[in-house]
Amino acid sequence: MRFIELSINSVDLSFFLYNTGIRLYKAAVSLSATLGKNQKAQQWLKGRENPWPGLEAALRGKGPVIWVHAASLGEFEQGRPVLEALRKDYPGHAIVLTFFSPSGYEVRKDYKGADYVCYLPLDTAANAARWMETVKPQLAIFIKYEFWYHYMTALYARKVPVLLISGIFRDNQVFFKWYGGLFRKLLRQMRHLFVQNETSLTLLHNIGIQQVTIAGDTRFDRVWALRLQPVSLPAIERFITGTKVLVAGSTWPEDEKLLAEWWHNGGAAGRQLILAPHETDVGHIRDIHRLFPDAVLYSAFAAGESAGGRVMIIDNVGMLSALYRYSSISYVGGGFGKEGIHNILEPATYGKPVIIGPVYQQFNEAVMLVQLRAAIVVNDVASLDRNITALNDMYYYQQITEITGRFVEEHQGATEKILRYIRENGFLSGK
Repeated sequence: MRFIELSINSVDLSFFLYNTGIRLYKAAVSLSATLGKNQKAQQWLKGRENPWPGLEAALRGKGPVIWVHAASLGEFEQGRPVLEALRKDYPGHAIVLTFFSPSGYEVRKDYKGADYVCYLPLDTAANAARWMETVKPQLAIFIKYEFWYHYMTALYARKVPVLLISGIFRDNQVFFKWYGGLFRKLLRQMRHLFVQNETSLTLLHNIGIQQVTIAGDTRFDRVWALRLQPVSLPAIERFITGTKVLVAGSTWPEDEKLLAEWWHNGGAAGRQLILAPHETDVGHIRDIHRLFPDAVLYSAFAAGESAGGRVMIIDNVGMLSALYRYSSISYVGGGFGKEGIHNILEPATYGKPVIIGPVYQQFNEAVMLVQLRAAIVVNDVASLDRNITALNDMYYYQQITEITGRFVEEHQGATEKILRYIRENGFLSGK
């Protein structure tokens, strides 16, 4: 959840409406969980019931705390290189990792790089005050976005340095509107903002925020590490019988229908297809199975309960970043929905051609890869078929693989810039 954008001309009214919006949001989630039987809503509520005893127990006897907050799984992966570098450089410090979304927490709740992983309690003044008294963070790091008013105000009141890493800003955000004064104030009090691009830097400078550095995107460091230390997936290695493998990751129904039409109208010739959907609930997996009746489930194949075939459906979450290295062509889903594509850097780091849908403009790395003609945009099944056929030309294919791999390698370094700033400013006492 980002700041609620409100058309108002009073800071006091902004504050009132923000608090009202938080309460209404919780009410809507409760309604969805109770009446709609929404699993994510239920997880969101259950995870926030009473985090305090577990948090207190986990931090008892520990050293100073570094608090890292991520909205969801994607943001966690984005900030993971910084978190792991802090763990290595400051072993005497405890790390508390919080998530807003179940899609982040449920996948990484057992992450060993943090001393405690939990949902961030709802952003109220009372919760923020108790959080500060319990955690007593020496440094707070927010990844990309999510600027929670009460938590940030409590951090500033206690003079805790607050950093934003891999920040990305656009002119349609509340900070740059005439009614965004309350939230601009929060940004101005941050100790430093590490942003991904020149546009973000310029927008912040235009509203008087000068403590900004273009560090780039820490995801480049994360995905480059995946390339240097690849993870083996034995079941996938057994499943693959040829060299033409299309891995479609983070797919939504629109992507799956497109791929099914292509597959059943000639795309299957000489290929294997591995689908790793964004949602892996039973209903969605059943829907994909209807599109690909002969598909095998990863769980059944890995357990030896099912024979191989031409199509596999990944029915778990968390293995996609390792899965992409087995592809000859990668397809990244989400490009036919309003939110846009998912992580394009994970397949790019392995030097593979990447196919995406038309909604990608809000992702800087995707825009750059499209401009380099290393990412291929498709709008329908005809353009999907045409572009995959074109990739049969080995000269064209090799050109793309060289560009994608080099692109990731050349954009590393954001993590070291952030760590150098933390070290030089002495935010963390002791090592």
